[in-house]
Amino acid sequence: MAKTVNTRTTEQGRVKGPTDKAMEVLEALVEPGGPHRLGDLAQRTGLTKPTVHRHLQTMVEFGFAQPADGGRYQAGPRLLGLAAAALHDDQDLRLARPVLAELHRRTGQFAHYAVRHGDVAVHLEHSESPPEFRMGVPPGGRTPLYLSGVGLAMLSALPPDACADVLDAVPADEWAAHPLGDAATVREVLREAAERGYAVDDGYGEPDVRSVAAPVLDRDGHVVGAVGISGLTFTLDRESVLLFGPMVRASARAVSAGLGGRAPALGVAGRTAGERRGPHGSGRPAMGEDA
Repeated sequence: MAKTVNTRTTEQGRVKGPTDKAMEVLEALVEPGGPHRLGDLAQRTGLTKPTVHRHLQTMVEFGFAQPADGGRYQAGPRLLGLAAAALHDDQDLRLARPVLAELHRRTGQFAHYAVRHGDVAVHLEHSESPPEFRMGVPPGGRTPLYLSGVGLAMLSALPPDACADVLDAVPADEWAAHPLGDAATVREVLREAAERGYAVDDGYGEPDVRSVAAPVLDRDGHVVGAVGISGLTFTLDRESVLLFGPMVRASARAVSAGLGGRAPALGVAGRTAGERRGPHGSGRPAMGEDA
């Protein structure tokens, strides 16, 4: 009988091979808080210590990992060089950097840019942080699309089927912990975001932090990312959202234009933020409106 090896499966049920495991180790290696201990990397990936150690040794040999004090590991010089080259040459980021700097200057808020990978937003670039605020997600960090302003902005511009795929895959216990409670309410928030061209995150991912974000599209109309601002709720209050929201939307459109794309059409013409009402005429304030 043949011996079974490397049988750990992915969430989709596909058996994980050596490349899958190496990617998981590499991803865990660059998580915040490094250098990382072998045991921590094993726990984070769900792999055995010998498996993680074997992959780390290969990465060390090729310069993708580097031993640190106390038996810990950190990103190696070759990996850092590749990351720097990729970020330097990325067209999205070249366009987004000056836009973020200008958005930060005009609003005084923390400005950031993220891209979509599956059901998460990957945060790539940000402006300087105001003295009173530090973003909880560092560059390279990830947040679920339904739990962040940039994620909601991207969802609001996705085709309905693609958006439904993301929301329908969220486990019930995660909806129970979400401030909005269920996918139906999030869909209403996304409808409102599509109408005005920007989304508002009222502390869904980080308590006492509010975000405003708008989607970035490429020349084919595909969502490639989102530009956003974030701040504490007492500095980025609801009046500020109404003032800064159009600025964020214009900033995202500037990046889209640089990519040859066009901004998504606003959902319903002739209705302002103050004129929108909640579902079924409930009068629930739309995101970014005063209660």
